[in-house]
Amino acid sequence: MNWTLALPELVLSVCGLAILVAGVIPKKDMTFPCTMAVLGAFVVTGVLIITQAEGTAFGGQYVADDFSAFMKLLSLAAAALGLLLALDWNEKEGLSRFEFPVLVLFATVGMMAMISANDLMSLYLGLELLSLPLYVLAAFDRDNPRSAEAGLKYFVLGALASGMLLYGASLVYGFAGTTNFDRLADALSAEAGISAGVIVGIVFVIAALAFKIAAVPFHMWTPDVYEGSPTPVTAFFASAPKVATIALLVRILSGPFGDVIAQWQQVVVLTAILSMVLGAFAAIGQKNVKRLMAYSSIGHVGFILMGLAVGGETGLRGVLVYMAIYIAMNIGAFAVLVAMRRNGRAVEGVDDLAGLGRTDPAMALAMAIFMFSMAGIPPLAGFFAKIYVLLPAIEQGFWAMAVIGVLSSVVSAYYYLRIVKVMYFDAPVTGFDVRPAGVSFVLAGTGLFTLFFFLFPAMLLDAAKHAVAAIIG
Repeated sequence: MNWTLALPELVLSVCGLAILVAGVIPKKDMTFPCTMAVLGAFVVTGVLIITQAEGTAFGGQYVADDFSAFMKLLSLAAAALGLLLALDWNEKEGLSRFEFPVLVLFATVGMMAMISANDLMSLYLGLELLSLPLYVLAAFDRDNPRSAEAGLKYFVLGALASGMLLYGASLVYGFAGTTNFDRLADALSAEAGISAGVIVGIVFVIAALAFKIAAVPFHMWTPDVYEGSPTPVTAFFASAPKVATIALLVRILSGPFGDVIAQWQQVVVLTAILSMVLGAFAAIGQKNVKRLMAYSSIGHVGFILMGLAVGGETGLRGVLVYMAIYIAMNIGAFAVLVAMRRNGRAVEGVDDLAGLGRTDPAMALAMAIFMFSMAGIPPLAGFFAKIYVLLPAIEQGFWAMAVIGVLSSVVSAYYYLRIVKVMYFDAPVTGFDVRPAGVSFVLAGTGLFTLFFFLFPAMLLDAAKHAVAAIIG
């Protein structure tokens, strides 16, 4: 049992326990020191991931390769950016408690366990370790009825998804005789191994994971949870857990379930199309920016699933590139939302952005970059993200899905550009409060990446190519 392969997860878990003890003992507020300690633990973990050897551990239940390293670094980056957004916000909202960064840390451990899962059982353990802190984070503003409602809705529907995953895993085990991904691939490659029970099990597993990424028709929790949760928590929800779940979908659909692609490909295609269409049309009437971003994220998940449905090296590479760019765009847009505070009170309406181009030109420019990028307008990063999933779809003959993707992009451009119009052409209202340094840092970093990605795409493309090669050989 080569347990040293799991050193990143083990070190991060030990750091989490130490930070938890350090936060409990002193009488003074330990939120800031604990947050800095968690960010430091993320950096150490990132270094361990980069230097990690390849192989399997714990009886084949854990796998370390270039793919897991790529996705773990993405999830760590998303979690760190979410924590930076939360620092000032929590203090101003009266939520400054050291438990917040610790919950984010343990959710990140769960994500990393999911990404390296090589067995349906380790998959479930990672998923639950991720989900339990997320339920608490959604309801972190416990005196706010909206936050309590968000936490409860997420918990109830999340428990349903976990039950579906376990039921699907039990069916797969019952009919294939194993839960290990490598042995499942061998069992399902034999014609005799493909039975109706296995197919039903696979569908349940896909459905449970589709819930976690808010793909249609398992998206119903998203707008309410995004709106009710504290804004930095929503930024975290919309980015990091999606990385882990997409990584898991890529691993199981191209690995153990790769030989039964005919059985699940049409399900993923349909889910991708429905997600893109609903994300495009449902956001049009939204007046709350967080709800708008919820439907926007559903649309982006549709594009990610397009690459997954196509499969192959180019399709999966498109998925990974899209995820990296999506995280930058999404967290950047949420950084603007976190900075939307007037007279000490958080605001989140589209109309609250009126005249931002005159009252805060830098923040308006950053938001315009993110909105144009999400709409897929060249030469911003979002344009390349969509190109890298649309081209493989066209090459593989998925014309209907590609055309629907392009048309949904055109429709979604309406509500993205409406925000730009409100910022630059509507009469200004009172300006926002002074932006905290952490939010400005996130805005600058994500904005520059989104704006200048076209100058240096090779680094990300090469990393994604190596990651995909680890999965499909």
